[in-house]
Amino acid sequence: MWHIPFLVLQGDNKMINVKKLGVASMLVAIGVVTSAFYIPIGAAKCFPVQSMINIIAGVFLGPAYAVEAAFATSTLRLLLGTGSMLAFPGSMIGALCCGLLYKYSQKLYLAYAGEVIGTGILGALAAYPIVTMLMSKQAALFAYVFPFIISSLCGSTIAIILVGVLKRIKILDQLKSNLEL
Repeated sequence: MWHIPFLVLQGDNKMINVKKLGVASMLVAIGVVTSAFYIPIGAAKCFPVQSMINIIAGVFLGPAYAVEAAFATSTLRLLLGTGSMLAFPGSMIGALCCGLLYKYSQKLYLAYAGEVIGTGILGALAAYPIVTMLMSKQAALFAYVFPFIISSLCGSTIAIILVGVLKRIKILDQLKSNLEL
């Protein structure tokens, strides 16, 4: 019988978990496919599915894979014309905050809060220089906070329901342990 290794060495003896890479790739695909679904709020297009993906990735894969998945999704959406440069700070900072808070606390409510604060506040504030310098548009510093918070709250609600169901049917911990090294 063939044995497929789940760990691969990559420069400086750094290990890549192939299972986590596969799950991250599927989350990127979901993010790209669902990018046609957005909520227009002011000057921003809000993608609540990205916030849900950030939470799923942060909880199941950890902060590094969550940020990488957010970056890959934002890049593909930008290349396909279904996203903008504003997706980068919001999704990546939200994924990082969510993943770090969950990694060090193991509390789901902190992962949800990390996504809302990371995307809704920090990501929105980080979008300001992108809008003004790279996109050459005028904007107020806090112009994107409200739309980003609404988007991340919607996505967090979807994640709360999904993760709650997984927890209730007692497969949340099993899924997480299957992805560990």
